[in-house]
Amino acid sequence: MGASAGSAPAAQRVQRAGWRDPRLWVGVAIVAASVVVGARVLASADDTVPVWTAVGDLAAGAPLAAGDLEQHRVRFADADVLRDYYSGTASPPRGVLLRGLGAGELLPRAAVGTATQSGTVQVPLAVDPEQVPPSVGAGSVVDVYLLGDAEPALAAASVVDAPDVQDSFVVSGKRQLVLAVPEDDARRFFGLLGAADSPTLTVVRRA
Repeated sequence: MGASAGSAPAAQRVQRAGWRDPRLWVGVAIVAASVVVGARVLASADDTVPVWTAVGDLAAGAPLAAGDLEQHRVRFADADVLRDYYSGTASPPRGVLLRGLGAGELLPRAAVGTATQSGTVQVPLAVDPEQVPPSVGAGSVVDVYLLGDAEPALAAASVVDAPDVQDSFVVSGKRQLVLAVPEDDARRFFGLLGAADSPTLTVVRRA
């Protein structure tokens, strides 16, 4: 029997676009281009560079060790300024600090030199623990007094090393400190110690 005049036409099945359909490849190309452009935009947005910074406070005259430094990424408004600092893309520098650095401070090239350039020597001290503030550590700046003197025997000396209190007590019962001081100041200090019968040292930390 033929279809009646009032019957609906037969539904036609919609065919899916095959892999040969050019519209499919155009869509793939658009997605790939978007990914590439997005990656380039993100890469250009990160214009920071790695530089070496101080992990903690570092004293003038202290020899640099790998554990003293860590990398931070920094954005420089002027690319030429980067030349004044040690880039984190190279190995950490070796040498002696010509000036002190605070924790997190960028390491400038001008702050690293040799022991001769620093003009300092390292002076060991053994001090009664009650004569040293507990907060004194590597990187602190201190004055050292001989008991009974109004003027410091060593002024504004940098603490290069300050072993843990417990480690210091094991040997002598005293707090061990190593200070970096100018050579002339060191000679004067040892002269004062030699002139005293039983010198007692007091360490005062500068804020």
